Amino acid sequence: MADSVAIRLRGLIRTFGEVHAVDGVDLDVMDGEFLTLLGPSGSGKTTVLRMIAGFERPDGGTIELDGVDVTDVPPYARDVNTVFQDYALFPHMTVQENVEYGLRVKKVPKAEREERAVAALETVRLAGFGDRKPSQMSGGQRQRVALARSLVNRPKVLLLDEPLGALDLKLREEMQVELKEIQREVGITFVFVTHDQDEALTMSDRIAVFNSGRIAQLGTPLEVYEHPATAFVAGFVGTSNLLGDEAARAVLGRPGIWSVRPEKIRVEAIDSPVAEAEHAVRGTVREVVYVGMSTRFLVELEVGGTLAAVRQNSEASTDLGHMRGQQVLLVWDKRHEYEVTE
Repeated sequence: MADSVAIRLRGLIRTFGEVHAVDGVDLDVMDGEFLTLLGPSGSGKTTVLRMIAGFERPDGGTIELDGVDVTDVPPYARDVNTVFQDYALFPHMTVQENVEYGLRVKKVPKAEREERAVAALETVRLAGFGDRKPSQMSGGQRQRVALARSLVNRPKVLLLDEPLGALDLKLREEMQVELKEIQREVGITFVFVTHDQDEALTMSDRIAVFNSGRIAQLGTPLEVYEHPATAFVAGFVGTSNLLGDEAARAVLGRPGIWSVRPEKIRVEAIDSPVAEAEHAVRGTVREVVYVGMSTRFLVELEVGGTLAAVRQNSEASTDLGHMRGQQVLLVWDKRHEYEVTE
């Protein structure tokens, strides 16, 4: 990844009446990076994307693209393209004509248009599909046509607004991998909006986690998942346990709010030995849930509160329902507990 900044946001603000949809966002997106804006509905991520595209005007702050202030520049004059969830393909045009459309508007000569459209379709693994109509394509193929139509313009930045949201789970997972591979091949900066944490972890070089119009944490998928900065991030990105108040004092010997991921916790017999580098807490199994690759335990602690633990079903699986009501010991390495802010 290059060190130059493709997008620079400073003090970005957008209000709708009394609502601060975006509340002072600072963000640098690096050239050639796949950055995901992740957050729940109403967190500000889509509004930020729309301001980068020029579809929304900020009430404060600045937007730079490749070092140039474009805060007041209209969408058509910005070197960006946007891919939406609904594809927005022209049903009466062929796939080839859809991909060529933007070039035709720009009055690019016919031979060059065709050549660039064919190359764009090859990039998104749709070589030979140019004569089809969108209605003859699957959802995943239509999404790739929309992507090709944006890539053919060779934008500096590609903005993607929940583009996989309409796909079924299996196709969505396939497209996540494919989209990341395409981004790596073309080397264009991608800014991707989603509320799906797994999608963000799968695809991104970095993730900006949004909450209430602000960035709660910015980091690599590993940093955001393994070292959540706030209780919100710990709970929104993956599943997390939070130990606080009396439970933190009783188990960890110190105050504060601490995050421990369920997969870091072992469920052991009540009298199991505990290493010096580990913490342990006694509890009673309230629920056991089989979820295919793993089994999930919900354990009520003697000191108060509940922790979840996950055990991988890596060997021949057996029904562990008999463990409901059993007393157990939950054990984890001290290195896997992280203090978070509220």
